[in-house]
Order: sequence, then structure tokens, then C-alpha cells
Amino acid sequence: MAISELLKFDIATASTALRAGDFTAVELTEAYLEAVEASRDLNIFITETPERAIADAAKADQRIRSGASSKMTGMPIGMKDLFCTEGVKTTAASHILGDFIPPYESTVSAKLKAAGAVLLGKTNLDEFAMGSSNTTSAFGSAINPWKQINGNKPLTPGGSSGGSAAAVAAGAAIAATGTDTGGSIRQPAAFCGIVGIKPTYGRCSRWGVVAFASSLDQPGPFARTVRDAAIMLAVMSGHDAKDSTSATQETPDFEALIEGGVKGMRIGVPKEYRVDDMPGDIDAIWRRGIEMVTAAGAEVVDVSLPMTMSALPAYYIVAPAEASANLARYDGVRYGRRIDGDDLAGMYSATRGQGFGKEVRRRIMIGTYVLSAGYYDAYYKKAQRVRTLIAQDFDSVFRNVDALLTPTTPGAAFPIGEKEDDPIAMYLNDVFTVPASLAGLPAISVPAGVDANGLPLGLQIIGRPFDEGTILRLGQAIEDAAQFEMRPRLLVKDLK
Repeated sequence: MAISELLKFDIATASTALRAGDFTAVELTEAYLEAVEASRDLNIFITETPERAIADAAKADQRIRSGASSKMTGMPIGMKDLFCTEGVKTTAASHILGDFIPPYESTVSAKLKAAGAVLLGKTNLDEFAMGSSNTTSAFGSAINPWKQINGNKPLTPGGSSGGSAAAVAAGAAIAATGTDTGGSIRQPAAFCGIVGIKPTYGRCSRWGVVAFASSLDQPGPFARTVRDAAIMLAVMSGHDAKDSTSATQETPDFEALIEGGVKGMRIGVPKEYRVDDMPGDIDAIWRRGIEMVTAAGAEVVDVSLPMTMSALPAYYIVAPAEASANLARYDGVRYGRRIDGDDLAGMYSATRGQGFGKEVRRRIMIGTYVLSAGYYDAYYKKAQRVRTLIAQDFDSVFRNVDALLTPTTPGAAFPIGEKEDDPIAMYLNDVFTVPASLAGLPAISVPAGVDANGLPLGLQIIGRPFDEGTILRLGQAIEDAAQFEMRPRLLVKDLK
């Protein structure tokens, strides 16, 4: 089978074809390795692992022949370079980790490995997952494979999981892992025209994931379809005794839960998400989404989440505070890069000053400030109270509706560097995604159309805690109605 044909399969169809003997996992992996090479101009991967991939694929073929395979067996995936991978360099897109090679495997990557997934490499991201555009990476920005109809400027794939989203959109991975702290799965998914899920906080283990903000970070999948995302999420989920925040809920069959339609569901539309100066394209895709779910049999009702506009300032106090504490361990003593100084304090200062990038240093300083004596009550403690009120808003609304429907982002992908000099403008990219993160709720972004420049736009569905089944089912309804089949420029057009 031609390489271009192999790359058209998604997880659901590829797993069926592998078990039918239409092609092998090695053949599928070789096709994706060709695609990885063809897409290097997008700077998607920090570390490529072709030898490991072929070895993984050969083992997958053995499992398939023995009848012991799962739907993830033989699937070539990208792994966000925030997940520790035993024997494979893990950088968090930062110079401070140097050539760190973990002697252990994160729980999520171990689950995928045990299911037979094939590791193509470690994908690019914003440094320590801090950013909304993938431009803070120490290894240069990943580039969105989409382009504007009348423009040739390289576009951001979103952040922080931009490399993972770009890999799936470009056809350089059949799926990929990401982490979402304030929108870092959903925003890149929307910018790249793919599906991305932030599960309920605690659904997927954080053990072995380089920490940004521990009370917010949550691993999740990127995929081409809602069904694929459900398949991958089921493998990634589950209780982990090594993670004190890991939930004990059983992992349901997420793929089965997407069936059944949405007839009879009540879907809330929060009025506070209609922000000032909302672009017409965003308002139009939101209205189109409402029409889609109504036509599918759901009832749409207006709801109010009064604390919504307080979510972003609260997030940018809580997240930097936790980052300040988590990143204190990177001091040049135990592991990673060390820059010598005249004394111990000088070594600390030089290592952290040169090892961390500008955005990470900014967030560490903000976090240290809001945690300092005299400011803790005024900022951090107040932000935590606001966070509680935001969660209470959601609790109140979910007494009357099954899920919420909103835009994923306030706009489409923008040119790389466009907002670099205005951190506030960059932070506003998270205005629709942060509230669900602060409340620990599951949320999914599904591609639903394009803007006037031909760039993808996503719709976000937010659900009750541990009710990923409902948002997946609603996501499937939107996917079926939208029939979003547009793809970015074909990077592998010359591959035979």
C-alpha cells in the first residue's frame, strides 16, 4: 500500500486493517517516519526516535499475530516532551534540563507503551508548558501546517502542546499526547483543526510528567476524530497509586459512550462567553454549533456563569505561584544544566538565569511575588477563593444542563511573533478554556468550520466531573454535523 494511503487511516480504521492483515505495524510506522522527515520544516519534534519506533512496531506485529492486541497496538504517536520516557531525552523544551535522560517512564506513556503504541518521538512545546503559542520553546517554535488563504506567514499551532497538535494535523503522527493546564490541549486542537480532550482533573496520572502547576496540569490526547480520542483516552486513564491526586474512578469504555446521540440532552450556552469585540467568525461558528446540537435533538438553554471574567486573572496568580514552587528544584545541583558562579548563590543565579527562558522567568517572579509575605493574602489566597466561586458557578449550572457549549478560542491561529511583545494579549487566548481548568472539569475541542482566512475554528464542550462520556457523545454529534474534512497543506504529497 502506498505511503500516502497508509497515512489516511485513523486509529479506528488502522487497528481494524492491521488485524485484518491489510498491512503491518512496521509498514504503517515506516510511512509515518517518512512523514516526520517530510514535515521537519514545521519543527514539530524535539527528539525523533526512528529506531525505537521500528522496534516498537515489530513488537506490535507480534502482538497482533498472537491475538493479544488492543486498538492502540501499532499506532505511531507523538509524545509531548513533558512526559518522562525511560532512555529517551526529556527536555520540557528548556535548556535547563540539558541532555536529561530519565531512568523511568511516566505512567501515561507507560500505559500507551504497554498497549502497544509506537513512539515516533518527543514533540515540541512551550518551555515547561508556559505559553499559548509554542514560541517560548528553547528549540524554536513549532509551526502550524495550516496557512491563511491570502497569506504566507507561518502561524502558531497554539500552546503549550503545539508540537503534538501540529504533528497530528500535518499527518506526522496518527495521534499524540498533550497536557492541559489552562487550555494547552484545547487551544492547539482548535488552531490545528483536530480533536483535543482535557479530561477531568485526576482522570489521567500526572506521575512522571514535568510539573507546571500541580493543581491544574492534566494529560490528555490529540486525535483526528472524536472516536480516536476516546480510544486513546481509555488507555491513558486510570488510578495511579504513585500520584496522590489520581482519581479512583473506574475507567469506562469511552468509545462505547460516544454512541446513542444527544436527543433529550440539555445544553447550556453561557452568556458570559460572549466577550467584547468577539470576532464575527467566532460568533458565527458558535451559532452554527447551537444549530447543530439542536438539529441533533438536544435542547439549548441560556445559562449564566457570573465569575467567568474573574477566571483569567485568578489563573494567572494560581498557576505562576505553583510554577514558582515546582521549578525551585531546577538549581543546577541534582540534574540538568549547571552554570558555575563565584559561589553557591552565583551558581544558582547563573544556572536559572541562563537555563530558563524569558516567559518562564516572568512566571516564576510573578509566582514568588504572590506567595511572598505581605502579598499571600492579597493575591494568592484571594485567587483561590475566586477559584472556589468559579467551581460553584459550574456546580449550580450543571444542576439544570448536561453540558456547556462555547467557542474554544477567541480567534483562529495567528502569525508567529504577532503577540510576543504583549503578554496580556497572549494570555487572553486562554479566556474560554481557563474556567474549566480552574474547576477541574472535562472539556473537549472539536473542529467545526473555518474563518474567512480558511483557518480552522473549534467548539468547546464542557462537562460535569468525570462525565467525559457526555462531552464525547456531544462532540461526536458536532463532528457528524460539521463534516469537517478540510486538511492543511499536504506535506507528504511527494511520498509514494
